Amino acid sequence: MKCDVLFFGAHPDDVELGCGGTVHKLVKQGYQVGIIDLTRGELGTRGDEATRKQEAENAAKILGIAVRDNCGISDGHIDNSRENKAKVITMIRKYRPDLVILPYFSDRHPDHVNASKLVKECIYYAGTEKWPTGTPTSELPSHRPKQYLYYMLAEPFMPNVIVDITAEFEVRQKAFQAYKSQFFVPGHKSDDKETWISKPEFAESLIARVQFYGFQGGCRYAEPFFAEQPLKLDDLMMLAGK
Repeated sequence: MKCDVLFFGAHPDDVELGCGGTVHKLVKQGYQVGIIDLTRGELGTRGDEATRKQEAENAAKILGIAVRDNCGISDGHIDNSRENKAKVITMIRKYRPDLVILPYFSDRHPDHVNASKLVKECIYYAGTEKWPTGTPTSELPSHRPKQYLYYMLAEPFMPNVIVDITAEFEVRQKAFQAYKSQFFVPGHKSDDKETWISKPEFAESLIARVQFYGFQGGCRYAEPFFAEQPLKLDDLMMLAGK
């Protein structure tokens, strides 16, 4: 099926953590939205692969997305190999998005950085007729998305796009909390080793982030994005909320 917007994350939970509110906002606006996880997150300190898979499915239902798929790349090995390019290009050609949203290219987690580089290259190569994926182009024709944006994970950046998610904040929180094995969820107890992201302070920092960018955007909650290329407006008054 065709998706209007495709979000990519290195691990299940990355998209929910970085821009889950925007995902749900696009769904509410009537767009076909998909999430592609590059890996299954099998190297995570807490939980296991089966748990992450179930949590990802639960989060997808909460967000209301049309598609959730996985490239099956080994966690911790998101290298820019021919094999991995073929997997990502196949996803882009399969779902044919107009807009791709991917992790920001600077981050403390190497997987996030490598995912950003890999997906950005594949946005271009997916539109190259002769780039081979192992699937005939008669079945999966070449396709290049019209635009891409970066979303924020661990490392802050100066955004040039801010999306008001005030109305979507509660759903964002529920999707984030679907990952009980990874993050602090009130009332949920775990015997797994505590990590920084499983502490209440981490969950609170994410709320503080969307509050901060909400203040910047003149609303209660907002998610930040970065456009590397100029964005075209057909109506300049859109900047004034018209």
